[in-house]
Amino acid sequence: MRTTRLLASLLSLTLLLAACGGNEVPGEPVTLLKGGTVFSGDDVKPVVADVWLQGDRILGVGDVAGVSADNTMDVSGLAVVPGFIDLHSHVVRENDERSGLYRWPDAENLLRQGVTTVIGGPDGWSPLPLEGSFSRVAAQGVAINYGSFVGHGAVRQKVMGLEDRPPSDDELQRMRDEVARAMREGAFGLSSGLVYIPGSFAETDEIVALAEVAGQHGGIYISHMRNEALQVLDAVRELIHVAETAGLPGRSKDLLALVDEALARGVDISLDQYPYPAGSTGLTVQFPRWSRDGGDGELAKRLEDPEMRARIHETLVYELTEVRGRNNPANVQLAYCNFDHSLDGMNLAELLESKGREVTIENAATLIIELQEAGGCQAIYHAMHPEDVAAILQHPRTMIAADGGIEVPGNAHPHPRNYGTFARILGRYVREQQVLPLHTAIHKMSRMPADRVGLADRGRVEAGAVADIVVFDPETIVDRATFADPHQYAEGVQHVFVAGQAVLLDAQPTDARPGRILRSASFEQVN
Repeated sequence: MRTTRLLASLLSLTLLLAACGGNEVPGEPVTLLKGGTVFSGDDVKPVVADVWLQGDRILGVGDVAGVSADNTMDVSGLAVVPGFIDLHSHVVRENDERSGLYRWPDAENLLRQGVTTVIGGPDGWSPLPLEGSFSRVAAQGVAINYGSFVGHGAVRQKVMGLEDRPPSDDELQRMRDEVARAMREGAFGLSSGLVYIPGSFAETDEIVALAEVAGQHGGIYISHMRNEALQVLDAVRELIHVAETAGLPGRSKDLLALVDEALARGVDISLDQYPYPAGSTGLTVQFPRWSRDGGDGELAKRLEDPEMRARIHETLVYELTEVRGRNNPANVQLAYCNFDHSLDGMNLAELLESKGREVTIENAATLIIELQEAGGCQAIYHAMHPEDVAAILQHPRTMIAADGGIEVPGNAHPHPRNYGTFARILGRYVREQQVLPLHTAIHKMSRMPADRVGLADRGRVEAGAVADIVVFDPETIVDRATFADPHQYAEGVQHVFVAGQAVLLDAQPTDARPGRILRSASFEQVN
C-alpha cells in the first residue's frame, strides 16, 4: 500500500512539472507566480512549482523553456489553486434587478473567498429567456464568470401561472419547448425547487418529462428537494427517481446510504453543500401548499377567512415545533423584511418579547402570519445538526456551494454563507477541525464542479487551462461572517485572477471585470 501511494505521488509530481509551454502567444505579457504550493484541482497532494500565465491561459506549470516573465510575483508559502466554482448561486435574483450581478458586478464578497465562477438558476428559478440575462451581464462587464441552469419553476410559471394543478398535454409540451430553448442558449441543465411554488405544485412525472429534455441536450438535473426535514428521505428518493428515469445525473447517515445505493445502481448523482447548520429562505415556505395556490395574492385572501386562517396557523405550529423551528421561536431569525428593515436580524422570540407577548410556539405562528400580511420576510432557520454537516461534507460525491449571492455591507441581515462559505471550509473544516485534507477540499471546490457541468478548461491548474487562479494563505484563511454580524469579508485570499487578469491583488479589488458568460456544450454544438 505504501508503495502504491508513493508511486501515485511521484506520478502526479512528474506530470505537473512536465507541463511546459508550447502555447506561447508572441507579444502577450507573461506573469510568473513563483514558488507557490500548487494544487492542480485533482484530489492529490500539492507540489511546489512555478505557474506561468499568458493572456487568458496558463502557459505552463514548472519550468517553461525559453520564456521570460514580464511580471514576477513571489507566492512562496502560499497556495496556488484553481478558481473556486459555485454551482448553486443566486447571483441573479427573481424579480429583482437592483441586486446581484446587475447591481454589484465586482462581486467582492465572492472574490475574497476565491470564487471566480458562479452558476445561477438554482431552486427552480432562472431568468427567461436566459439569453437576455447573459447579454445584460456581458454588456455591463463583471469580475467573475457567470453561467446558468434553466429553472423548472420559472418555466412552469411562464406557461401555467401559479396554479396548483397538473399541466395539460399542450402545456407540458410548451414547457418542454422552453427547456429545450434554454438548453440551446447554453443552460447547464434543469433545476427545480420542489419546496417552493410553483415547483411544489408539480408531480414527479412532470419533472421527469422536463429533465428528459435537459438530458437530451447533455444537461444535468439539480434540485432543492421537496422536503429537507422529516420527509427528507422521501425527497431524496424522488430526486434519485427523476435522475434514474430521465437518464441523466442528478438525515445524513440514511441520506448518504440512499446516495450510495443509487451510485451502486449506476445513477450519476452528487451533492452540494454549504458548511453551516442553518438554512435561509422565505417565511412562506412554512405555509401549507394549498394556501399558496395562485400566489401571495390568493394567500392574503385566504388569511382573511377565519377558518382557513386557523388551518394555516395549525400548520405553522407544526412547522415551528417539528421542522424548521425545532420547538423554539429563537431558531427562526429574520434576514430581510422589506416593509421594515429594523426587524432584520431579530429572531421570532426577540420580536415577540419586544411586542410584550409571551414567547410560545402558538404566538410565533401568529407572528409569522402577521409578518406575511405586512409584506413577508426572508428568514434564517437554525435547524440542522453540525454532525450532519461534517458527515455530508466528507462524502466523496459532495461539492461545495454557497446557495448565496452577492452582498455588500449594510444590505439587510443575510446568511453568513454569502461571505464565508469557501473560506469557512478551508479555515475551519480543513485547518482547525481536520474534517478534510486541503487538497480534497480544493478538489470539491474546483475540478469536481467544473467536470460536473462540463467546463473542461476550468477548475484546474495545468497548461492550456483558462487562467482562473486563486492564491491564498492556508494558515490564515478564515471566514469572519457570523449569524449575528454577517457583513464581514473573508480573510486570507491574497490574489485572484480571472482569465489571466488580476481582479484581487494584495487582498484588494482591482476593479477589473474580465468575467465571461459560460455556456454548456449544447450551445456550442447548435451554434
